[in-house]
Formats: sequence, structure tokens, C-alpha cells
Amino acid sequence: MGQENSIDFRSSVFVGRLTNRDPDAIESVVRAYTEHLYKGALGLGFDSNIAREIVQSVWVTFYDVVPKFEAKSHVRTFLFGILYNKASEQRREQKKSHNHDPIEDVVEARFDENGKWTKPPIDPESFILATENMKLIEHCLDGLPLTQRMAFCLKEIDDHDSPDICNILNVTVTNLGVLLFRARNRLRECIEGKARP
Repeated sequence: MGQENSIDFRSSVFVGRLTNRDPDAIESVVRAYTEHLYKGALGLGFDSNIAREIVQSVWVTFYDVVPKFEAKSHVRTFLFGILYNKASEQRREQKKSHNHDPIEDVVEARFDENGKWTKPPIDPESFILATENMKLIEHCLDGLPLTQRMAFCLKEIDDHDSPDICNILNVTVTNLGVLLFRARNRLRECIEGKARP
């Protein structure tokens, strides 16, 4: 975060270095925004492994297309635009290969090659209490259309401002307002519906 504040990513000098693929300029952007992108991918409902893959894919694409970066928007907005496209691609891939059982990945991640717990489970009762509300919210977020979910996560979780979100999603301010309104209503209805006995 400190590095992000110490570098003026909007300066024409920095943008020039970036579009020329200067290694130090590229590295400073990677250091500043990898965590933001990872949290954005998690906020879209991907597990940590897929989120990391998506972030790596964002950086590969960024490196390929950075010579065309015209600085019409902040580099962060440019990166989240790539993230949005990669998330959409990932969703399409997941739909194609939906016959894979994700429980296999979960089981594999919990044990080492000798069959021992890598991280022992917490007390089931504590776990249920701690995760009940989060699961409910995640379930309801997963039910949102991708654009609504992305708009909601960027605004409410990642705290982006509206112009950035409009650039990332390629929508007008009015359209963004509609997306957020619908997302919030759907979330409220879903949460209230699940919370009723």
C-alpha cells in the first residue's frame, strides 16, 4: 500500500515506462495491485486457488497489452477491466466442465501425501456458528448475475469509486445505479428468504 502511495501511476513519465515494459515500472504495478486483484477475484466467489490463477492470468494479459495502455483511465481500472474479463472466461470454463466434483479438490487440499491433516478442523459447533452468516451471504452473492455481483463487490467490498466501476464494467453511471439497486434488492430478498424459519 505504501508503494502505491509513493508512485504517481498517472504521470506521463511512469505511463511511458510502463508502455515500454520497463521491468521496474511493471514490478511496481504488480506489487501495488496483486492483493487488490486477488481480493476482487475472491469477492466474485472464486476459491483461493482459482482466484490466484485468475490473478496470474490478469498479469500475463496485462504484460501483453500494456504497450497499448493509453492512460485514459487509472492503471487500477485497466487491471480490474482485465480481471472482469478473466472472471467471465473462468465462469464459462466452469460451466463447460461442471461434471468435475469440487469435493475432490477440498479433500486433496485438507490432507498431505501421508493422509494426515494439513490443518486440523475446528470444533464443528464453533465452525457452524462462525460460518453460517458468511455462507448465507456468499450463497446469495453467487445467485446474482455476474455483472451485478461484480458491481456490488467493487463498490461494497473493494471500495472503488463509481467512475472506476463504470470504466471496468463499461457501463454508464445510470446503468451502474440500476445494477447496484438490483444487486442490493436481490441480496436482501435472498437473505431475508433464507433467514425465515
